[in-house]
Amino acid sequence: MRDDSVVVNIIKSLRPRQWIKNLLVFAGLVFSKNLFNLDAFFITVYAFFIFCVISGSIYILNDIIDLPFDRVNPLKAKRPIARGKLKVSYAKLTISILIPTFLLFAYLLNHQFFLVVLSYVILQGFYSLYLKNIPILDIFAIALGSVLRVVGGTVVINVSISSWLLVCTILLALLLALSKRRYELIAFEKDARNKRRVLAEYNTYLLDQMISVVTSSVLITYSLYTMSQETVERFGSRDLIFTVPFVLYGIFRFLYLIYRKDLGDSPEGLLLLDKPLLINVSLWVITVLVVIYLL
Repeated sequence: MRDDSVVVNIIKSLRPRQWIKNLLVFAGLVFSKNLFNLDAFFITVYAFFIFCVISGSIYILNDIIDLPFDRVNPLKAKRPIARGKLKVSYAKLTISILIPTFLLFAYLLNHQFFLVVLSYVILQGFYSLYLKNIPILDIFAIALGSVLRVVGGTVVINVSISSWLLVCTILLALLLALSKRRYELIAFEKDARNKRRVLAEYNTYLLDQMISVVTSSVLITYSLYTMSQETVERFGSRDLIFTVPFVLYGIFRFLYLIYRKDLGDSPEGLLLLDKPLLINVSLWVITVLVVIYLL
């Protein structure tokens, strides 16, 4: 299929590489000990696919709204809409079809899941139109989107998930969002406001302080989660604490890549690009599964 075809450029605009964030939908399945429940597994896969298309459609909406800024942004000027490879009219038609259709699919799958997905659409719509220009709230809007993914994955299979994990999710999402803002601020330097309006409200010192607070909070919260009585009773084991070193290394490696290698353009994409980080996350997943399902 040609690189300049409408379908190819629509798919690119849906940003498949960003869909890795939707893996949070599986948190409820794994931590509720339902990973090998085939019905719950396939329902979660369906929910994951719905979130992928919905979140991709929101990316297209954001690209339409940000078109004047993206055209002068060296990091975003290569996107299909900014380059003129995908007409705005086609982009609008795409989201006008995909969002209602997949909201309907969400409703047919589970009514509570539909409410979560609808909340996600509304939140991201407000973010694209207003919240992304308001300091602090722009970061929290991004983080709340991650929490809604986790919540969606739990309600769709009618299970509960620890409040500790929800807090860890929002803190980790804040870390990723703050790291990206820091990268953008440094990359654009004096022209930052013209590339993204909210960057005029930040400076590197402020963002570094926020990153420091959030990083410490992630480590403390996750460590307390592994040792909490609720966790021990849920899994019948105290061995989840052995996953803490992987979280420590993962965060330290991430900060190394952000501060020393300047790889903050797509923080979530580092999971796919950096081998040590990918191996570490894989070992964390394996250890979690062993503790939850085998011990």
